[in-house]
Amino acid sequence: MASPTDRVYSSSHEWHKLDGDTLTLGITQFAVDQLTDVTYVEMKKAGTKIKAGDNVGEVESVKTTSDIYCFADGEITEVNKALTDDPSLLNSDPYGKGWLIKLKVSDKAGLSKLLDGKAYDAQHG
Repeated sequence: MASPTDRVYSSSHEWHKLDGDTLTLGITQFAVDQLTDVTYVEMKKAGTKIKAGDNVGEVESVKTTSDIYCFADGEITEVNKALTDDPSLLNSDPYGKGWLIKLKVSDKAGLSKLLDGKAYDAQHG
C-alpha cells in the first residue's frame, strides 16, 4: 500500500499532515505493521507546547512500546480520545481515524526535512 501523498513522513515512522496552521500527526502503516496489535496509546495533553523533535507520547503494542515524535513547533490543541477507548483504530485506520494529535503550528521549518510519500515508501515500502 502506497503512503498517502498529502503528508510528509519521518524516519521514525510518524506522518505529519499540515492544513493551514493545523498539523495532524499519526504513525504510518509500516509502523503499525511492525508494532502488530496496539494495546495502549498515551499522548501529552492539549495545551502542551512542543519543539520540533520532541516526544509527544507513546504507543504500546503486544510487542513493544514506541515513542512518538513531532517535527514542528507548536501547541497541542487536541488528542484523539477515541484511541483511549479503542487503540485498535491505529491498526485499522492509521491514516484516518487513527490520528494521534492535532497541533497549532508556530514553526513548520522542521517539516521541510521530512520525506514525501514516495521517498518514505522507497525506504520502507
